Amino acid sequence: MPQPLDAALTEVRALLLDPALTRAVAAGRRRGHRPSMVRAELRPVALKGGPRLQIATSDGVRPYTRNVAPGTEADTAVDALLAEPFGNWHVETTDVTLQLRVTKSGEAQVHRSAAARPVAEPAGHDRAKEWLLDPGDEIFAEIGGSAAKRRQVDAFLRALAATLPDDLTGTLRVVDLGCGNAYLTFAAYRYLSQRGLDVRLVGVDVRQDQRRRNTELAERLGWADRVSFVAGTIADAGVEPAPDLVLALHACDTATDEALARAVRWDARWVLAAPCCHHDLAAQLRARPAPAPYELLTRQGILRERFADVLTDSLRAALLRLHGYRTEVVEFVDSQHTPRNLLIRARRGGAAPDAASDAAQRAEYRALLDQWQVTPRLETLLTTTAG
Repeated sequence: MPQPLDAALTEVRALLLDPALTRAVAAGRRRGHRPSMVRAELRPVALKGGPRLQIATSDGVRPYTRNVAPGTEADTAVDALLAEPFGNWHVETTDVTLQLRVTKSGEAQVHRSAAARPVAEPAGHDRAKEWLLDPGDEIFAEIGGSAAKRRQVDAFLRALAATLPDDLTGTLRVVDLGCGNAYLTFAAYRYLSQRGLDVRLVGVDVRQDQRRRNTELAERLGWADRVSFVAGTIADAGVEPAPDLVLALHACDTATDEALARAVRWDARWVLAAPCCHHDLAAQLRARPAPAPYELLTRQGILRERFADVLTDSLRAALLRLHGYRTEVVEFVDSQHTPRNLLIRARRGGAAPDAASDAAQRAEYRALLDQWQVTPRLETLLTTTAG
């Protein structure tokens, strides 16, 4: 329930000045206002001169960090930050996590939850593991999942948090393609809604029994009006209206291409896809000799398979760029948790590239295809769609 903003900020102030503070972040902006900085992060540090509250801020161009002493100096610095018209506060202590969002009407929506685990005393830059979604959250009793799966999803959520703008407002429409048992689906909804976003999320999986199971789970959680599921293929399942954000975690082989192609068709603003196996181009590489002087890259089976992985995701990223997305391929989780740890992260671009740049990118892409004599599945899907 909304509550007066002044009372909520008073509670935030007490937590920021509490010795049990572990981390706090302020970001976004209130309707009709603009803070003098785009982000502020606070955390305790242990220095030779004693404990300090470290405050790192950014104006969008350069960061600025200072360490303030407990007492009057910290009080003054915290009061100045609370006077800024930030739209969101996220505060973590050893006992509680508090998330505050300022509504369009200027009231506060506050969510409180118990801390995930005891956190060690600060020591320089060393910090205990921070979870974006509290491992003690009640949803995990419902959705289950192994510790390894939980780490993967937490890492995926971190990539999502780094992708979406801090000042995002309004309704966010999300689709999770190839959702399976919907572990990511439910975790993403929980995280995004705790950020104060109005989320509508659809999970897509080919299995009808998964749709029934996930729908029943959404009903038990009380989310059925905002989280829904459809049975169908990634390429053809009905999703209306078109989503803003497309997620795909470990869709096998060309299913990732189908997810990326649908995202492009939908003109989605953001895409996060963690590919799984890469059989399609690997089979094409086996069917013909490698171009000189690259025979050594594909002579050994294991090396050919790994090269196929790299080539596949390189071509996927290139195709997304050619369709107006700013695209990067990153490692989103340590390989000890899953060997399939790459993430294709794409944002719909703003201004169209100039003709010369666009022509150069297309020529570079085409030259690579001609050299290796391969046809990416994603190109076939996009060409068919365009036709």
